[in-house]
This record gives sequence, structure tokens and C-alpha cells, in this order.
Amino acid sequence: MTTQAQQDMLAKVKNEVGFIAALDQSGGSTPKALKLYGVDESAYNNDEEMFTCVHQMRTRIMTSPAFTGERVLGAILFENTLDRDVEGLSSAHYLWQQKNVVPFLKVDKGLEDEADGVQLMKPIAGLDELLAKANAQDVFGTKMRSVVKLANKAGIDAIIAQQFVVAKQILAAGLVPIIEPEVDINSPEKAPAEVLLKAAILAELDALSDAQHVMLKLTLPESNNFYKECIEHPKVLKVVALSGGYSRDNANQRLSENKGMIASFSRALTEGVSFQQSDEAFNATLNNAIEGIYQASNT
Repeated sequence: MTTQAQQDMLAKVKNEVGFIAALDQSGGSTPKALKLYGVDESAYNNDEEMFTCVHQMRTRIMTSPAFTGERVLGAILFENTLDRDVEGLSSAHYLWQQKNVVPFLKVDKGLEDEADGVQLMKPIAGLDELLAKANAQDVFGTKMRSVVKLANKAGIDAIIAQQFVVAKQILAAGLVPIIEPEVDINSPEKAPAEVLLKAAILAELDALSDAQHVMLKLTLPESNNFYKECIEHPKVLKVVALSGGYSRDNANQRLSENKGMIASFSRALTEGVSFQQSDEAFNATLNNAIEGIYQASNT
């Protein structure tokens, strides 16, 4: 059953201009995210304390006056964040009810070791239960990441096949999947890998039913407007771009040259904000970052 909230979120994602904030650093990437924020590993003694620290960082971002649905279409959360509150509401409800920002949930459990030039997703145990939890909190969609290192057709076909199998399970639960087959920006075969990736994605998109719609999260391509067919595909709600290790300025420049693609930046969004800043300085820095990413997405 589609709720009014889901209908409103769908309309926002389809029709409004903005970008998606990726606030979903998980176990492995959290220490790095905290260090960039100015919180050293000496500030916490275990995972629980670490996740409390990163939730404080995310709360500061989400509650900032700069962070609203006028420029931020959506935000991707980690499961641990979904289980925590912001100003007395669950994180997902806070985003939608207070900020008009559409909540998404990262559902993958990390990556397998590299084989055939790619890293597939590890099996996602308990996915149905996680999707039920997401639905209970009015989460709109999900995100799952795998990684392409080389232009290996067998590997890339396997990644896309896996992504779409899981995407159909997510669609059946009434959520919209963001399919993220990241191409490593340092790959020596980045451009040829993108050619293989696009072909595999388009074949899977063409096989979806009329009722099935997905989103794609892709590395900024080597040739401008390379993913035009994906952006215009009737089964695709939005194509969002990951910053992938590019600096924010570089990522924004590349994004602005790709018409119809919007940002879903993580590290590039929080570049420059720190724990040590006053609220005034923090909000000004974040506002500057949000404005730059919004403008680059609005092309």
C-alpha cells in the first residue's frame, strides 16, 4: 500500500531540483569520516562510542538551518542512524517531517574480495526484516554499493545482475532502490569499464516491468553526458553521481558538465566542516558546500 508520505516523496524525487546527501558511512568508513571532521580515534573506545560520535556529527548536519528540502532532495542513512533519534524523532521521520528531505537507507553489508576485476556485494542477511523496519519509519528508498575496478565484462555483468536481483526484492517491499555500481576513479580502464557498465544497466532496465522504477548512483563519467540514455530511461527516477574521491570542486565541475545528473556526495559534502567550528562557522561552511553542490546538480 502506498502511503501519502510515499506519494509526496515520489513527487519530490521525480520533479524537484536538488541533490542527495550521503550520510551513510558505516563501520569501516566511520573512523575516516570522523577524522576528517576533527574527531580523532582517541575520542572513542569502542564501536558504540564511535557511532555515537558520528551520530552527533550527522545530527549537527541534519539540524543545521542550511540543510533543508529546498536544496537537499534526500539523505542516505546507515542502519545505525535509523535506530537513533534526532530532536526526539527517529532520524528518518525527522528528515521528512521537519526538513522535507526524503530518507533512504543503505542496505548492503560491504564488499566481497575482488574477482574478475570487480567487488560484488556480500550477501545481505536479514534484508526483508531491514526493509520492514525501513517501511515502518517511512523510508522511501534504499542504496547498495558494489565496485568496478577493471573493464572485465564477466565481472561487470555479474555486478549488475546481482544489483538488479536485490533491487527487485526491494521493489517488492514497496521501496525504491538506488543501484550503485561504483567505477573506481583510479581504474586504469575507467572509460572502457563505463561502456560495459552502461550496456549491462540498460539491458536490465529494459527488462523491468512498467511498474518497476529504480534510481542509479554512478561514478562521474570520463565523457560528458555518457549516461544520457540512463537518465532518460522511463524506468529510472533519477541518476545520481558519487564523488568517489574527487575533491568537491572537481566533482562539482564534472557534475555540472553532465546534464540531468544530480549529486549524491558524502565526503565532498562534509569537506571543510569540523567538530571544532562554532555553530555559526559550521553552518556557513555547510551552507557554502550545499549551495555549490546544488548549483552543480541544477544543470
